[in-house]
Amino acid sequence: MTVTNSTPADKRGVLAIGNAIVDVLAQVDDGFLQQHGMNKAHMTLIDAERAEAIYAAMPAAKVRMSGGSAANTAAGIAMLGGAVRFVGRVRNDELGDAFSADIRKIGVGFDTSPAQDGPATARCLILVTPDAQRTMNTYLGACAQMTPEDIDPAAIAAAQVTYLEGYLWDQPHAKEAMRKAMRLTHEAGGKVAMTLSDAFCVERHRAEFQHLVEHNIDILFANESEIVSLYQTSDFDGALQHVRDHVDVAALTRSEKGSVILAGQNVHIIDAVPGVSVVDTTGAGDLYAAGFLHGYVEGFDLHACGRLGSLCAAEVISHVGARPQIDLKPFVAQALKG
Repeated sequence: MTVTNSTPADKRGVLAIGNAIVDVLAQVDDGFLQQHGMNKAHMTLIDAERAEAIYAAMPAAKVRMSGGSAANTAAGIAMLGGAVRFVGRVRNDELGDAFSADIRKIGVGFDTSPAQDGPATARCLILVTPDAQRTMNTYLGACAQMTPEDIDPAAIAAAQVTYLEGYLWDQPHAKEAMRKAMRLTHEAGGKVAMTLSDAFCVERHRAEFQHLVEHNIDILFANESEIVSLYQTSDFDGALQHVRDHVDVAALTRSEKGSVILAGQNVHIIDAVPGVSVVDTTGAGDLYAAGFLHGYVEGFDLHACGRLGSLCAAEVISHVGARPQIDLKPFVAQALKG
């Protein structure tokens, strides 16, 4: 096993920063999406009134759990046996209490103080169609209230990697919190990782994201559509040539084509896990990042990191919901064998 990173002995684990959201999932047909004017397979930000209307129209059979992209990644790392903390804002309401209890039960450290007033705890209404695509309608609520004061320098200094969720860039105060986290991470000798989150998110912030990738990000996570959008290229290979000189590591997922990991001139091709029956793609990128980051902080070589990410992603797409339903720890040994 080749070690990819050298980290001081007092640093360990991952600090994930993102939106604290309660996920509500239901299976629907395409007609439901058309009836409610939804853009299939994308995430749309909605207000409180539309959130209530969609929730009321969803089928009675719903699954409710703590969620949010970075929170899902944190949960995956904890389920792999890794040390991980999460920073995200909830309200002191029923959903906020449910989020806090759920993520702590999984083994994620979560100490962010809940807001005492203002918007309710965020929720993401996830509609899964028969083709396994998920369409997300997100009410950000309390999580949009994150500020730089929520970033604890001691927590940053203790982590090997600070992992940031691109969706946070939509909120001005959260953007400043992310900038603070990046600065403190590098001052403490840690690595900054970030996921681009969504192609529409990239379109909204392309110039800023390009600057971040070139100057502030050490480890970048993106899927094929996101990285192509970031550099406005016509194909995936063109995007590779842009990103390879801008970050230490780029982990780029391609659905059934597997993933590609770039580190300077080194390229690692990771095959998708064969024989997986795709039920719901919710959380696939989040769990890929979980596996990759857990491997990275444990000192795995990049191929093993990607392999572990693929195994975790394959598990989560085999059922409804963004959290694994089996013990992930055996995947660590399997990744090293691959």
